[in-house]
Amino acid sequence: MIRYSDAMVRFLTGFAALLLIVAPATARDILFVGNSFTFGAGSPVERYRPDSVTDLNHEGIGGVPALFRSFAEQARLDWTVSLETSPGKDLAFHYANKRAAIDRRWDVVILQGYSTLDAQNPGDPTRHGIAAGQLAALIHARNPRAQVKLVETWSRADLTYRPGSRWSGKPIATMAQDLAAANRRVVRTTPGIAGTIPVGSAWNRAIATGIADANPYDGIDPDKLGLWADDRYHGSSAGYYLEALTIFGRVTGYDVRRLGAKERSAADLGLTGRQATALQRIAWETLRRNR
Repeated sequence: MIRYSDAMVRFLTGFAALLLIVAPATARDILFVGNSFTFGAGSPVERYRPDSVTDLNHEGIGGVPALFRSFAEQARLDWTVSLETSPGKDLAFHYANKRAAIDRRWDVVILQGYSTLDAQNPGDPTRHGIAAGQLAALIHARNPRAQVKLVETWSRADLTYRPGSRWSGKPIATMAQDLAAANRRVVRTTPGIAGTIPVGSAWNRAIATGIADANPYDGIDPDKLGLWADDRYHGSSAGYYLEALTIFGRVTGYDVRRLGAKERSAADLGLTGRQATALQRIAWETLRRNR
């Protein structure tokens, strides 16, 4: 048996502590399952750094997952990022048609449903919740400790400022609030869902605090960001950037304000340093208020 002096024990203890400080975090795998709101349709985000992520459908998409990967690299967090997306689809589609691709071991899975939860019954979370539970069971069969989270998406301007929708004529924040409440109800009633990610609340906060414009149909106010794409449905680069920040902050616990004005993805997407830091602050504040 080897005996060490007290001095040697102190040295080894200190060295071990130092390793814990400087060593990178254990590598983790994250999968994004979703649709055009996940892959960044309507903006340059869709084809942003596709080589940095694994697209399980082999469509060359970067999207919000690639922004997550970029933030992780800059934060020196070791994440392997994959995505499985299809435009205009809900979670039931992914469970019915993409199980073979999804059925692997993951540490974290982000589920983003259809923009109204149910295309036939907007706002009704029943179909959405059943499919979320089925996907969660599939994922936990591979890794019981996996975290499965639902994304609360944003208000669609086209369904708010145009007639024919259940949200027509209501305040722009209402649709996102309804979707958030529906997703949280799914979490309460569905085993295997670890929580939600308040992306819609982040959009609402950006609008309420004057950082983003509230109505894209009457033009974008000076010194404000437009969060919607030209179709007033999908996100702009700024909208998806805010989405990615909110997801990244919730999943990793990282204070996204630390990314700062020189955050490289913002620059790549044409956002100024001031705009980037404003959106980082919004994401951080939203996450603090929605724990």
